Amino acid sequence: MSGLLALLDDVAGIAKVAAANVDDVAAQAAKASAKAAGAVIDDAAVTPKYVHGFAPARELPIVGKIALGSIRNKLVILLPLALLLSSFAPWLIMPLLMLGGSYLCFEGAEKVYHLFKPHAPHADGQPAQGDPTHLEEQKVSGAVKTDFILSAEIMTIILSALDPGLSIWFEAGALALAGILITVVVYGSVALIVKADDFGLWLARVGRLSATRTLGRGIVKFMPFLMKLLMIVGTAAMIWVGGSIVIHGLHELGLHHPYEDIHHIAELAAHALKGAAEFVTWFVTAFFDGIFGLIYGLILIPIVAKVINPLIRALRGKKADGAAH
Repeated sequence: MSGLLALLDDVAGIAKVAAANVDDVAAQAAKASAKAAGAVIDDAAVTPKYVHGFAPARELPIVGKIALGSIRNKLVILLPLALLLSSFAPWLIMPLLMLGGSYLCFEGAEKVYHLFKPHAPHADGQPAQGDPTHLEEQKVSGAVKTDFILSAEIMTIILSALDPGLSIWFEAGALALAGILITVVVYGSVALIVKADDFGLWLARVGRLSATRTLGRGIVKFMPFLMKLLMIVGTAAMIWVGGSIVIHGLHELGLHHPYEDIHHIAELAAHALKGAAEFVTWFVTAFFDGIFGLIYGLILIPIVAKVINPLIRALRGKKADGAAH
């Protein structure tokens, strides 16, 4: 009997340790997910355009397919790559993070640039035409490819935000949990956004009370404003987060400006407004990180247009020629 009690006590102890580890993994995942806010907001802002022009009945299935593709990107491809980096080449994490930050700055700055110099409408913004099944497959494929880039940045940010010295299994658990959490939040939000106008129309049509019908019409009228607001917030978040990543990366690599300059300005502002020192420090830092990110992104636009894109096209041309031969 005493042996059984001892065994049960050991099992209870193991269960407590396991529960504590689960709590620790969840805490690490939540903390790391918050660091990826900029890319997450942009992901949620970008995705609704991929269901534009399809029948309402196909909107949620399309969002579901993109969400599954996003989970596959994060867990099947990016998670193993992140663990390999962490185990065998941790020195690569910061340069890759800075590369992703540069991408965020470029994407955000390009959106700002096109506000002042609009380009021709892209196919993604046009109603879907042609064979619906084929178009749906194309849209889902394009969305999953876009998600891969953003997911790579999200997973790298999460990896860099985890506490040092964690075991590989702990890192795997935190990355997987954070990846799933972010995907559920992003595509759950997208599903609500793309169906909100249908819900508003339904309320306006079948609502028994005048207030209910008015609410439905209000939702329909509000949705275009919300989409624009999401795009603005997503763009600002991209530029801010991208600039912050690049500035911190330069600091870690030994180039301490502009990190120390921004930190000094934030300290002065916080000292002048002691009643809200923490908020002022965050706001001033975020503001100058965003200014840096915007300037850096604008510098990248001609580099991408005149150097990187032609190089990519040339490499694709060589691959196509090689496949033809």
